Amino acid sequence: MRRRRLGAELRRLRERAGLTLEQAARHIDSSHSRLSRIETAQLGIKAPDLRALLDLYQVVPEEREKLVALAREARQRGWWHVYRDTVPEWFEVYVGLESEAAGLGIYESQFVHGLLQTEEYARAMYRAGVPPLPEEEVEKHIRLRMERQALVVEQALRLRVVLDEAVVRRAIGGKKVLIGQLQHLLQVADLPNVSLQVLPFEAGAVVLSPFTILDFPDPEDHSVIYIEHQAGASYAERPAEVRNCSLIFDSLRAAAWSPAQSAQFIADLVKEMT
Repeated sequence: MRRRRLGAELRRLRERAGLTLEQAARHIDSSHSRLSRIETAQLGIKAPDLRALLDLYQVVPEEREKLVALAREARQRGWWHVYRDTVPEWFEVYVGLESEAAGLGIYESQFVHGLLQTEEYARAMYRAGVPPLPEEEVEKHIRLRMERQALVVEQALRLRVVLDEAVVRRAIGGKKVLIGQLQHLLQVADLPNVSLQVLPFEAGAVVLSPFTILDFPDPEDHSVIYIEHQAGASYAERPAEVRNCSLIFDSLRAAAWSPAQSAQFIADLVKEMT
């Protein structure tokens, strides 16, 4: 989160100075793509580069001191840092944001979201990957996933989840694994901080990529949209983008079955398979 605040401030200062990414990047002998990744918190910034940019942006001493301190704090390692050799950098950014979020709005069209997966379901997903991961890597991913799930219970992370009907019908890992996963969804749905809904096939075609809306406790930290895809992930945080995605999410929730109806549907699926 500190890296995100720093990146947002650097972007604000650059725009205030009337400079493009290319112009600012040249000043630190870098590329505009690298500076863009710094401003969007996907990459940290080295102290000499930070000082050079603050000089370029003509930042006053008091503000400069705060930003240098913020950069120092941003370099502190989070609990997930031990998995840095396991997960790509773009996902490490997400885990950091997720760990500081107050609530998530989740839409999934293919698989159960990682925060709601059983170990068996997660293991089946990783083993089905192309190319397949070594077993040791699979287990590291699963340990990280289970640690992330502790947020839901220990920190009462507020979850609003919409799962496409295809998600709860797709037998990842086979029938037994799916039954266990559905039973786990029913348990999680009972938590007071979780709202779980199923979007039925009868709702019609929904051409959307899965996405997550991350909301934060500090009003100064604006919401972030996280969209994962085959080649990595993208983040959106401009007010118009967040507002549009929030409206889409609200429409999905309105079209989905209620939490009670969804729980009954999942329970009926379990009965059909046992």
